[in-house]
Amino acid sequence: MTSDVQRTHARLDSFVDRYAARTAGMTASEIRALFSVASRPEVVSLAGGMPNISGLPLDVVGSAIGDLVAEQGTVAMQYGSGQGVPALREQITDVMRLEGIDAHADDVVVTVGSQQAVDLVTRVFCDPGDVVICEAPSYVGALGVFRAYQAEVVHAEMDADGLVPEALQQAITAVKAAGRTIKFLYTIPNFHNPAGVTMSAERRRQVLEICQREGVLVLEDNPYGLLGFSGEPMRALRADDPDNVIYLGSFSKTFAPGFRVGWALAPHPVREKLVLAQESSTLCPPQFSQMAVSAYLAAHDWQGQIKQFREMYRERRDAMIDALEDLLPAGCSWNVPEGGFYVWLTLPPGVDAKAMLPRAVTARVAYVPGTAFYADGFGSSAMRLSFCYPTPERIREGVRRLAGVLETEMELRRTFGAQAPERGLPGGYDRPGTHVR
Repeated sequence: MTSDVQRTHARLDSFVDRYAARTAGMTASEIRALFSVASRPEVVSLAGGMPNISGLPLDVVGSAIGDLVAEQGTVAMQYGSGQGVPALREQITDVMRLEGIDAHADDVVVTVGSQQAVDLVTRVFCDPGDVVICEAPSYVGALGVFRAYQAEVVHAEMDADGLVPEALQQAITAVKAAGRTIKFLYTIPNFHNPAGVTMSAERRRQVLEICQREGVLVLEDNPYGLLGFSGEPMRALRADDPDNVIYLGSFSKTFAPGFRVGWALAPHPVREKLVLAQESSTLCPPQFSQMAVSAYLAAHDWQGQIKQFREMYRERRDAMIDALEDLLPAGCSWNVPEGGFYVWLTLPPGVDAKAMLPRAVTARVAYVPGTAFYADGFGSSAMRLSFCYPTPERIREGVRRLAGVLETEMELRRTFGAQAPERGLPGGYDRPGTHVR
């Protein structure tokens, strides 16, 4: 039998015995696997987190890029610095100042989206077997990076106010008691992907205190921080602890993802390592994209544009919440996000979101099962719904289709008595502030 399996592997991939051990952790995300289906026009996709850039002033962007090519084309299309274009790094400090961060451009490293920043930080800090503490659930792209570098993810519970400090302390204590090394806490404090919640101001203070006391670095990933639907942006974790927080930002959500421009703001010694890692990875981030973003920031009212995005996403959020309240069957619960792109939906007991997905796709609606956002197999009773891209009318139609699939699933379970373990957010996510039907 073993020889048959080996021969089968050899036929499928003749290099299987030559790969590095770390490639065993490289697996396709459940979101990417959905793209070919979710992109079909007949399917209402509540799955992907694609920003809706239809409101961008393309004439302004086009004019800025045209001027860039005409006036600085030989520079823009040449190799650049591994740290990034100085002018853009200065502008990035202006963007971060909106969240209370007082930073110097010398400590900014421009990356190919904030996804590359997660990769560079993990490469610099993590050896195989090291531990990264993540919220439960957590961003699937970051989990993939940690897995690829053979780091172990330990989840800490969240609730409606974000990461629970007591759960964080328990996770740190347990990992240290086992003799393991914690390299950092990975957190998305604002409008969390996928949970949609925001860490409260008091929680931020407590989390920083715990990490300072325990000697745990904080990796703050904040692509949605300026996309709140009311009030001023929350104060960043980095603003209150510049010596122990690496801050990641991106223009993918507040401008356009196609330029692939993000950044890391790191303590000075870490910045040096990130630049070296960047140079070994890409030599330098794309100079043209950086200068195009810089030209846009200089020539356009980018804060006014972000305000328009916020209003558009708030309208879509409202459309989704209204549809969930009107159409979903009893037993479902969800949060009401104050910004960002996502709603986290918990299903009635026994309903498995991953098992139900093929039936949902048949009904021409797509979502991401909660299991995509855990490293430990949890999340089968939950799903992430994205409201950022479809129109309000399409959102409602998608929820209507989803409700029909759910009702059929629940009827089948009532008829045949099928049971499945309820595995959503550990510790119970249905707390005050969460809508329940």
